[in-house]
Amino acid sequence: MDISNYEKNNRKTVAFLTLGCKVNSYETQGIKKLFEEEDYSVVEFHEKADVYVINTCTVTNIADRKSRQMLHKARKMNEDAIVMAVGCYAQAAGEQLKEDEAIDIVVGNNRKKDIINILKAYIDDNTIDSVIDISGNIEYEDLEILDVSEKTRAYIKIQDGCNQFCSYCIIPYARGRVRSRFAKSILREAKNLVEKGYQEIVLTGIHLSSYGIDFKKEGALDTADVKTAEKGIQEEETDGLEAFIREPGDYEPGTNYYLLELIKQLDQIEGLKRIRLGSLEPRIVTESFVKGLSELETICPHFHLSLQSGCNSTLKRMNRKYTTEVYLEKCLLLRKYFNNPAITTDIIVGFPGETAEEFEQTKEYLRKIQFAQMHVFKFSPRKGTRAANMTDPVKEEIKAERSNELLHLAEEMSDAYKRSFIGNIEKLLVEEETVIEGETYQIGHNERYLKLAVKSQKNLTNQILSVKVQEFLNKEMMFCESMD
Repeated sequence: MDISNYEKNNRKTVAFLTLGCKVNSYETQGIKKLFEEEDYSVVEFHEKADVYVINTCTVTNIADRKSRQMLHKARKMNEDAIVMAVGCYAQAAGEQLKEDEAIDIVVGNNRKKDIINILKAYIDDNTIDSVIDISGNIEYEDLEILDVSEKTRAYIKIQDGCNQFCSYCIIPYARGRVRSRFAKSILREAKNLVEKGYQEIVLTGIHLSSYGIDFKKEGALDTADVKTAEKGIQEEETDGLEAFIREPGDYEPGTNYYLLELIKQLDQIEGLKRIRLGSLEPRIVTESFVKGLSELETICPHFHLSLQSGCNSTLKRMNRKYTTEVYLEKCLLLRKYFNNPAITTDIIVGFPGETAEEFEQTKEYLRKIQFAQMHVFKFSPRKGTRAANMTDPVKEEIKAERSNELLHLAEEMSDAYKRSFIGNIEKLLVEEETVIEGETYQIGHNERYLKLAVKSQKNLTNQILSVKVQEFLNKEMMFCESMD
């Protein structure tokens, strides 16, 4: 590109596009803040901009393809723009992207905080090597945000990286090892967001259950291969969080008490009504962990407990570190301490070696658990993972058939879960106003993430209403009568 054209503009414009998970969305907000501090004007992605920042995803082959498409789309929208590939696909495919003439700068994970300096270096020299190295970096990259795009719900990233190395997953290679964010930074951000009016926060991360295992090994999850971090929590300013540096005491072996103690501190923030958790590792669900959560008024009984398969032999090939028997115990624990919790999950169909019998085992197991919601994915081999080299692949047409079967089952289970709320009095946090077939509705979710709608001409966004669930409004949401 011609840097001289870029430099002619007075106030520069920047456009962002986020692909993939909520962690990426959060990080884009942090990057946006950095650009705004440099007096960039933010425009929509479909508009002409001086800089395009595409926060990429590499979780599947489809995500890779979408990332490439959007990078090339940005170049077509403005031939003179600076196009920046950021994030997981940039990390995993950095060498390829360096050869792509549509892309000017490649920034991998854990260098996003340096993005302005990287951009300035490029403008000065009109050349730069890809910045993709995360090896050896054991510290959390703190991209703190001041505001979020959603009106009522704020996502807070508390950790990065993953040490699990499931045989199908590229993310540990794209994101690196576990790095946890210090509590004082999390609490400061949460308090700021609550002061801005957000009543619900969602804790998110690449492997949320690993929060804090890099602080101290005692009391952490059973990950013997994790080395103790060079900088421990003891070196952090104490900020009143003595619980974070105490010995595990009577916590059960395997319990990640750092995450529970963090949630307890967040629960004390005045004005915060709801704390929702992102995806959890099944092994973190112990009696003391669940009991501790159940004692907090703010915790939402909505638990995404990733399963991936209902067959033990498949789980073993996936390098998932639990059995179906253990997973069932975790679900029963959640149902012991919470009334009708929303337990949601992910399932992969067509994993290498999955026989018809193994698939039937999975299907029967899913019926036994009865999930509130289930996300179904067809296995997608990722270069660089063990599963990519496994023999006995499942044919694509069989994957499609099995996926359709589980999608149908997921719809049945979701429908049954929603019906269980008919007649209940629920708390609806209004997120938006919507017109459906000429009628104005206030739309939002309850604590269990059931989508609810109540008729009202008055905009009630960010208010919590008492409503009685009546019937299905459509496949996605339930119609309610206001009790206020």
